Amino acid sequence: METRQLEYFVAVAEELSFTRAAQRMFAVQSTVSAAVRALETELGTRLFDRSTRRVALSAAGAAFLPEAKAAIEALERARATVQEASEGLRGSLRIGTLTSIGTVDLPALLGAFHRRYPRVDIHVTVSITGSTGLAEEVRQGRLDAALVGLPAADLPGLDVLRVDTRPFVALLPATHRLAGRRALRLADVADEPFIDMPRGFGNRVVMDRAFDAFGLSRRVTVEVADLRTVPGYVRAGLGIAVIPETPGQEEPDVVVLPLAGGGLDWPLNLVTAGVKPPSRALRTLLDLIAADRAI
Repeated sequence: METRQLEYFVAVAEELSFTRAAQRMFAVQSTVSAAVRALETELGTRLFDRSTRRVALSAAGAAFLPEAKAAIEALERARATVQEASEGLRGSLRIGTLTSIGTVDLPALLGAFHRRYPRVDIHVTVSITGSTGLAEEVRQGRLDAALVGLPAADLPGLDVLRVDTRPFVALLPATHRLAGRRALRLADVADEPFIDMPRGFGNRVVMDRAFDAFGLSRRVTVEVADLRTVPGYVRAGLGIAVIPETPGQEEPDVVVLPLAGGGLDWPLNLVTAGVKPPSRALRTLLDLIAADRAI
C-alpha cells in the first residue's frame, strides 16, 4: 500500500468525483482510477460505488477513510520530524481567512513566520463561502486553520483561539431620518432594507440571530462578500447596515452609530481541528499568534 494510493483515495472520497480528484492532485484521471483500483484489489473490497452519474463511498470506503487520513498524517509527521531534526522547522500550512478581518494584520503575522521559518510552505485561501464554510473545511482536513467570525458555540469539534472581538455598529446614509441619533436599537431599523453579507458569513449569522431573539424580521436587499464594500452601498441609499466596527469604516455621507445597550459583539476566532494534535509548524504559528494578541 503506497502513500500516493491513499492520497488519491482521500481526494476521490472528498470530491466524490475522479475528475475533480485528479484536478486537485494534478494528475490524469486514469492514474487516479488505476491507483484506487489497485488499492481496492489489495484490500479485497470495493471502496466506491460507481455509476455513470455518481461516485459514492461504499460502507467499507467510509470506514477506511478516517484510517487513510490518519495514516497519511502519521507519515507526514514522521517525515517532518526527521527533516526538522536536520534542517529546522519544515512542513506546510493551509490557512483560510475572510475577505476583511480589520484589526488583525494576517499578512504581517504570516510574513514574520515565513522569515523565521522559510522552509514551511504557506498557502492562504480567502473565503468565498464565509465562516461556516471555512469551519467545515477545517473539520474535513482541507485547511489546517482558519479565521472565522463565529462564536465558539457554533464551532463544535474545533479548537478555538479568540483573536479579536468587535462591537456591531449601524451605518446609515447621512440624509437618513435616524442619522441624527446618538445610538440606535435594532427595533429602530427593523423595517429598513439591509445591506449585509450572504448567509453563512459569521456576522450575518450573528445578526440574523439577534433579530430573531427580539422577534424582529428584516429584509436583506443587497448581499456582498466583502465588508469594505458595504459603506458604498449605504452611501448610495440602497439600505442601511449593521456590521462589525472596522477601522477606516467612516466614509463621506455615511453616519456610523453605536447600538444602544451594547452586548452585541462579533467574535473573530482562529480555529483548528480538535480531533488531532497540530503539527509542529501549526503549533508554532498558533504560539506566534497568541503572543501577538497578548501584546
